[in-house]
Amino acid sequence: MGNSFNIYFILALIGCLLSGLTLAWVLYGKQNTVANPLRVTLAVIRTLSITLILWLLFSPLIGRLSYTLEKPVIVIAQDNSQSVGAVLPEGFDSLQYRKDLQQFSKALAQKYDVRLYSFSNQVRDGLDFSYTGKFTNASAFAGRLGDELRNRNVGAVILATDGIFNRGGNPSPELEALNTPIYTIALGDTIPKKDVVIANVTANDLVYLDNDFKIEVQVQAYQSDGERSSLTVLEDGKKVYSEVLQIKGNLFAKNIPVQLSASKLGKHQYTIVLSAVSNEISLKNNKQQVSIEVIDDRQSILIAAAAPHPDLAAIRQALALNKHYKVFVVMNKDLLHIKPKDYSLVILYQLPGNQSDLDGFIQKVAGATVPVWYILGAQSNIDKFNAMQNQVNLTGNTGALQYIYSVLSKSFSAFDLDSASRKVIERFDPLQAPFGTINISGPNQPVLNQRIGKVTTSRPALFFMNGNGRKAGFLIGEGLWKWKLAESAEHSHAMIFNSLIGNIIQYLSLKDDKRKFKAYPVKNTFDESEHILLNAVLYNDSYVAVNSPDVNIDIKDTGGRTYKFSFSRYQSSYQLDAGILPSGNYSYVASTALGNKKYTVQGSFLVLEQIAEFQQTIANHQLLYRLSAQTKGKTYTARQLVQLQDELLKGGQLKTLSYEDRKYEELIGFKWIFVLILLLLSTEWFVRKRNAVP
Repeated sequence: MGNSFNIYFILALIGCLLSGLTLAWVLYGKQNTVANPLRVTLAVIRTLSITLILWLLFSPLIGRLSYTLEKPVIVIAQDNSQSVGAVLPEGFDSLQYRKDLQQFSKALAQKYDVRLYSFSNQVRDGLDFSYTGKFTNASAFAGRLGDELRNRNVGAVILATDGIFNRGGNPSPELEALNTPIYTIALGDTIPKKDVVIANVTANDLVYLDNDFKIEVQVQAYQSDGERSSLTVLEDGKKVYSEVLQIKGNLFAKNIPVQLSASKLGKHQYTIVLSAVSNEISLKNNKQQVSIEVIDDRQSILIAAAAPHPDLAAIRQALALNKHYKVFVVMNKDLLHIKPKDYSLVILYQLPGNQSDLDGFIQKVAGATVPVWYILGAQSNIDKFNAMQNQVNLTGNTGALQYIYSVLSKSFSAFDLDSASRKVIERFDPLQAPFGTINISGPNQPVLNQRIGKVTTSRPALFFMNGNGRKAGFLIGEGLWKWKLAESAEHSHAMIFNSLIGNIIQYLSLKDDKRKFKAYPVKNTFDESEHILLNAVLYNDSYVAVNSPDVNIDIKDTGGRTYKFSFSRYQSSYQLDAGILPSGNYSYVASTALGNKKYTVQGSFLVLEQIAEFQQTIANHQLLYRLSAQTKGKTYTARQLVQLQDELLKGGQLKTLSYEDRKYEELIGFKWIFVLILLLLSTEWFVRKRNAVP
């Protein structure tokens, strides 16, 4: 804009001045009644006022030029994690290092803009030498620098750390993006110390009652050749496993599978402990805890029939493959002694039939809330079937039978079947089904539809329903044994048939959680640096989620200390952030009331002590060397701060930047010009009146 703007500015000013002179000459040039000095004075005033007025009309821009100096920013970041304070090299004076780094920062602050940080599991302003950080996340620190100092004059970043970054990964990419030298101060000790460590524990959070399960323990040992240590596993404080380890070599590692048995329901705390060796550097990495919940998913399945049939054996053999199912086949009058409520699922095979002496058992099934799978065939009494339930009604039955093939329903979603299984099922032999029209009352989930000859119909052959909180399955047809026989003949096994029967049983026997109030942590185990998050949901009598009542919770630790909280409402449920709690076992009782009914829920969770800083105690100075080399910085020891100070203060590579700020403003924005014009016009008017100038 520069030169063209200046020319325009000068021409505009000359034009306005000439116009002012011309108007002043017209008014006062031939005025003979006024003395010359007064006439010249009035002419000058008129010239200035007219010039300013015309100049404003042109609205020229006035250029303003300013300069801003920005000192180089020097970042000094101190690693405040536990490993830095716990593992010190021989001869290292931590108190002297603290004084030296503070003096170092003050010396740099006299010339540069110094920013101080401390980082571990959190990034904080200022230098912190408490060494209480539970883990080291240098990437989070690098990310904050990128947010705060991007496009700034960053002269150098000084990173004082041991190079053990156990969260967030290597910070090199984020730090390199700052395009500034990274100077590292190597802390910690690279010489291995005598230590035995539980490096990792792997276990499932959930196991089933009476099942064996495995906890895998990874043990490491350093500089402990010839030592002996014992591995002990405690379940809720009681020893359940022990093994003596003979350590061979100064770098020792071993994976130990611990086989245990789930013999009691509920949540159990397992503590894995390594006994200490002599002169061990740290005992904090000798223990870890895991929480495992034992549940009982065993299902008692009753197959009820009036007489033997090959289908009964096919179903029983398919269910016998799952050890969590206990299958009972009961026939004829033995059914009269059966209590349906004692079972997870009742399979009524061609019942009700024509035997009137089994009507008592049928009535008990109809009055119970246990899920039922009805299988209709040639021996079924359709009238009694229609009378015992109100979901499915078979009309037009004359006692005749028809053969139906099975086709997978396009809307099928109750469980997964791959495309190969679908093709095999659709090639199964036809079932023998009672003739008649099927009328279904209420929503249903079809699994198989009927195909009669080559005509595929929309009438279901196998489908599920859920009415009044009770699951029910319906299979229209008998002859399942043919399906198993056909698959076994073709593939030498009946994997798809067995899977289909297992999925049907699993879907029907799986109990829905109908509790009206639930409160639970988002997970069973938290780290002590994590926020404890819990959710809650409350249902009214129509089983619609509501959150109008208050929900309170008492969280208690093993020492008896109680933390009281109230849940926050979130949409139609509740949420709670209980903050960070010390490590240990916690139990909780959540309570609320809806109308006249009070609800309480109890539970527990575990907060694990963070030992990440003690699982690796050997400083990683190689990482620091690479980081500095890649960014054209250098690595120094804690005793070389004076050398680093001299390099930064006297090296000459850090420059203050000068930013030119050029602004253009419209002349009309200057209010003092209006005041000047008003003053000139008022003065001219006063002088003319005073001297009677016409």
